[in-house]
Amino acid sequence: MDFQRNFQGYAGSTTKTEQKIARNVIRPGDLVFRSEDQMVMDELGYFCFRDRFGDTFRWKGENVSTTEVESVITSITQLKDCIVYGVQIPGTEGRAGMAAIVDPSASLDLGVLASGVQSKLPAYARPLFLRLTKQIETTGTFKLKKLDMQKEGFDILSIAEPIYFYQGGKYVRLAEPLYHQILSGDLRL
Repeated sequence: MDFQRNFQGYAGSTTKTEQKIARNVIRPGDLVFRSEDQMVMDELGYFCFRDRFGDTFRWKGENVSTTEVESVITSITQLKDCIVYGVQIPGTEGRAGMAAIVDPSASLDLGVLASGVQSKLPAYARPLFLRLTKQIETTGTFKLKKLDMQKEGFDILSIAEPIYFYQGGKYVRLAEPLYHQILSGDLRL
């Protein structure tokens, strides 16, 4: 068996292994390993990582669980509605974390949140951006909608709600000079 070309499965768990394999995708008898990684082929024919699918994203070479980060944020803030997603930053690989938090009374203590995420989350999982909002749209089954907010990203020029950036261990309001430093790559992330 060629160990570089064949998925060996999870040690001691045939159930987890079977969940990651799709059968008969292109032709009868084929097997596909579902890694939840989006790959692209470059001009030389090599496959390169582009992004993650599902409720995870990749940042700083690590997989970040949005559910885990949401859970930490809601436990710190005591606010029930929070969504976490990855946003693209020009010139970086993967996606940086962004949290949208429903704070209708504008009572969120950003200092408490910053120290909480610093103590409870590894550096790669801490949201770089916060968006404070009065509400998040829901689906017909009352799930919070992430996709629209993810597409909007952290564009302060088109989003009226306040957006904050995690810098120096605290969340600071994202103003135009800082925003342009991030976009131009002048600010090391």
